[in-house]
Amino acid sequence: MLTWTVSNLVTRWRRELRGTFSANSATVPRWELDLAQGDDGGHFGPASAAWAVHGSMTTLVAGIHALLVQALHPGAMAGVHDHSNYRADPLGRLAGTIRWIFTVTYGDTAAARHASDRVLKIHEHITGVYTDAGGTTVPYRANDPHLLRWVHLSFTEAFLAAHKSLGARIPGGPDAYVREWALAGKLMRVPDPPETEAELYAQLAAFGPELRYDDRVADVVRFLRDPPLPRSQRFGYKILFAAAVSTLAPEHRALLRLAVPRWGPLPLPVRPAARLVLAVVHLGLGRTGPSRRSAMSRRRRLGLDG
Repeated sequence: MLTWTVSNLVTRWRRELRGTFSANSATVPRWELDLAQGDDGGHFGPASAAWAVHGSMTTLVAGIHALLVQALHPGAMAGVHDHSNYRADPLGRLAGTIRWIFTVTYGDTAAARHASDRVLKIHEHITGVYTDAGGTTVPYRANDPHLLRWVHLSFTEAFLAAHKSLGARIPGGPDAYVREWALAGKLMRVPDPPETEAELYAQLAAFGPELRYDDRVADVVRFLRDPPLPRSQRFGYKILFAAAVSTLAPEHRALLRLAVPRWGPLPLPVRPAARLVLAVVHLGLGRTGPSRRSAMSRRRRLGLDG
């Protein structure tokens, strides 16, 4: 009886865990299986920095980190506030972001282009006005190259910072990841995306005067601190949120009014705890995700890998 109960609990936990990343889909989403189709190996392969970073569980921390940082730009925040249903359907928004990242990472070149064009087409309807850090009312379009650059930089920095803190070695080092993922920026019409880690941080620093903290940012921080997750995931998520805060650049952490958790004068061991949570999540989701399996199947069919 006890064995049956434990087995049921584990099955339920795995189902809830997979549902969190697939908008509660009961099966593997069709788009992930379709990545096995296509006529070329894609922009990246098994030995790439992009596969190493995006195939790692560190992306869970990176996603939180990226959303926190992106909220600091009032133009990007206005688009989320005015047009996103992230509160009503947070899993749907998460699933959409995952779909784009994994399609560009693991799909063939046509799939990567189509996925990026799909996002750009959605962006065509996202327009409005926002108040900048100086108090001036500014019109915005989600496809404005300046805002697209901010989103690309914040994503790249988040994934790199989380992996450097919690992940394994990156093939070719951080510069290789920034250079490879510049391709995603180009697909999203970002002019001259950074191709080295130094360029990445230089371009991020240039946005400094435009960033600000306001009530909308505070609302996002509150939501990300305690999103509506199944009870089985809440404790682990709190650890991952703390890990995301620990990987923020000091200036962004200060702007967000967040601090690394401490016990009196001593910082808590957030990173070892986060590595443990990520290992448990990895166990629940499986060693190789369906997107990567589909990409490997396509590459074998094309004779690119043994």
